[in-house]
Amino acid sequence: MEPLEPNPSLFPLSRMKFLTPTALTAALGLATLLPVLAATKAEQEAEYYPITTLPVPEGVVLEAGAIQVLPDQRIAVSTRLGEIWFVANAFDKDPAKAKFTRFASGLHEVLGLTTRGDGWIYATQRGELTRLKDTNNDGRADLFETVADSWGINGDYHEYAFGSKFDRDGNIWVILCLTGSFTSENPYRGWALRITPEGKTIPTTSGLRSPGGIATNHLGEMFYTDNQGPWNGTCWLKHLKPGQFVGNPTGNRWYEKASNMGPRPKDPTSNSRIPVERAKIPEFVPPAIGFPYNKMGQSASGIQNDGTAGKFGPFKNQLFVGDQTWSTVMRVYLEEVNGVYQGACFPFREGFDSGTLSLEMASDGTLFVGGTDRGWGARGGKPFALQRMNWSGKTPFEIHEMHVKPDGFELTFTEPVDRETAGKAESYQFRTFTYIYQSNYGSPEVDATQPAIESVTVAADGRSVRLKTALHLGHLHELKPTGVRSKAGQPLLHPLAYYTLNESPR
Repeated sequence: MEPLEPNPSLFPLSRMKFLTPTALTAALGLATLLPVLAATKAEQEAEYYPITTLPVPEGVVLEAGAIQVLPDQRIAVSTRLGEIWFVANAFDKDPAKAKFTRFASGLHEVLGLTTRGDGWIYATQRGELTRLKDTNNDGRADLFETVADSWGINGDYHEYAFGSKFDRDGNIWVILCLTGSFTSENPYRGWALRITPEGKTIPTTSGLRSPGGIATNHLGEMFYTDNQGPWNGTCWLKHLKPGQFVGNPTGNRWYEKASNMGPRPKDPTSNSRIPVERAKIPEFVPPAIGFPYNKMGQSASGIQNDGTAGKFGPFKNQLFVGDQTWSTVMRVYLEEVNGVYQGACFPFREGFDSGTLSLEMASDGTLFVGGTDRGWGARGGKPFALQRMNWSGKTPFEIHEMHVKPDGFELTFTEPVDRETAGKAESYQFRTFTYIYQSNYGSPEVDATQPAIESVTVAADGRSVRLKTALHLGHLHELKPTGVRSKAGQPLLHPLAYYTLNESPR
């Protein structure tokens, strides 16, 4: 909430700052008070993307690890307690009509669900990829088959296994957290594996630490979120490129079992910077997006692409990423420069009831969000939740995309800008920073710079702005266009962007 700026002549400021809103109303009069009481950010966001809560039946602990929309418009929701629930009427305007039916139980922390629509449900458990089927039509799974179990597991709390949807080749990708999120005591801990339709396991990408979610972009390229820790200065969105390495060398001991991957990459040098180590390690794919720690969140999680062709608003083909600790959903614009992914992240929606762990985008533009706080805690405050978010039809004034140019950035907007405010350099605050690439846990922001905005050019149609400024490879570029207004006089709903620069356009 914005701070109050009362008129001292109406009431002494020294006394006013201690009053509750009720007491202020009495002191100032309702007509005076209402204009200065700003809505919270969540209330502002709700005008464009309202959240609906599906009531979970009493006694059901629905710590939603994964969600899958089924062909009959029910949704399947897996839990960290090893259950799978089917929810009928999940799209109904009246959330009270949602009907929960338990489909399976006795599984082990299911963090991936997908289906081909042939009656089989594929569930990624901690220790295997399983497929389940109801063969006698009683609503409960009675046939369980192991598809693949080629990775190691012990009793360690952090040995998570997240599973993807089917990729364009019919594979399911499984991403494996390190043992304790620090070591690799069991085969392929710290790796991404592909499971073929025939159940063959293909070691695919090394260098993972502690994944939180996995999904493709609109082109079918696979991405995952990784969390701050050793070799991760902050939380990242990383491109899972087959045969490559994404930054944490702890699990690279298993190259001896992955003959398809070629020789083990050279280990990075601790206390370095990512561009320096990229130059030494040809297999190293840098993070595509950095989510600045304690600025965008603290625990990046589930991912979904908006492939709804406008049914979820103006952000077609962009990614939406949860943050479990902050109970938020963030927005990501990706672009490929010199064959390497990079781009910008933006705040999008806060106010969820629990830690946003799993996301599922339906074809009608409904984004289902599953929440849990077990083991980590979350700002949402509730131990678990199942919610959905839709576009209201109103377009927020936002930065739509942020493109890198040889001499700066181009911003596009969801609405035409006011040419006067958007054309002033002082409307933009700009700085850059990066993180230490090290074996120690996390990193402070380092190597900060404050490049000047040398010039601003507003396009004739008011839908884009070119900023001329210096670029810094390997840095996150923090942009705060707080002075920009729309043609209608509105401020940006989220005047904040972070662009991760791996490559400059040639």
